[in-house]
Amino acid sequence: MLAAAPQGYDQFRESIPRGIIELVEYSSATVGNTRKAMVYTPPGFSSANTYHVLYLLHGIGGDEAEWYTHGAPQIILDNLYADNKLEPMIVVFPNGRAMPNDRAEGDLFDPEKIQAFERFELDLINDLIPFIESNYPARIGRENRAIAGLSMGGGQSLNIGLNHLDRFAWIGAFSAAPNTRDPGLLVSNPDETAARVRKLWLSCGDEDNLKHISDNVHAYLTQQNVPHIWQEENGGHDWPVWKSGLYQFSQLLFKDDINEFSQVDCNGNLHNTINIM
Repeated sequence: MLAAAPQGYDQFRESIPRGIIELVEYSSATVGNTRKAMVYTPPGFSSANTYHVLYLLHGIGGDEAEWYTHGAPQIILDNLYADNKLEPMIVVFPNGRAMPNDRAEGDLFDPEKIQAFERFELDLINDLIPFIESNYPARIGRENRAIAGLSMGGGQSLNIGLNHLDRFAWIGAFSAAPNTRDPGLLVSNPDETAARVRKLWLSCGDEDNLKHISDNVHAYLTQQNVPHIWQEENGGHDWPVWKSGLYQFSQLLFKDDINEFSQVDCNGNLHNTINIM
């Protein structure tokens, strides 16, 4: 198990360089209207450079602003950059409810809204990623893209990422929700998944009433000898667990294994962890 996120990791620091987080709009042919996303660019961002991209998804009760409103991602990331622990990356916060009225209102479990979370796969692949790569100096190719999310977004990240290993090499799920596909469908070809995925991350609170979902995926990956990281946190289905997931997972992204972070065996056990502190 990785070391717990240190005290103060999510607290605002004075006198450090800061990234910028902004609201953008993009045209979605999938949904048939203009949609919103938030985009974080790191400290020292310059169009003269190119950047990896992390797509970070919200839960069933949220939208493109949920992480920003509740999770302080820009503070967590700014602090990590100040400590030289991150590779330069753009972070995109989409709205994972791909429907004309995508606000988190009314019956959140309405079948139409649940279907909209499934439809987001097409919106992401066909609309949002092309928009980001056309309007930001984003590196293209699977090795330069990551996807992760909390709860409903954690399930989406596993569903989309593992179904599109041609698009994503780095995949993370924090407290994945019941929308997560059966592990046998997620990883129908374990050998291919093991060969292509760079980092596959699962984390969940030890008191989460949805923990069985992450447990089942972890058990299947272990049985099928698919290397992955399994992190069991103290807590429930809540923000301390998800923020810690971002803090730890982001440090693994877009790095070579050698001398960067620990190796992970097929049981999800980490050895010689050196940089996650």
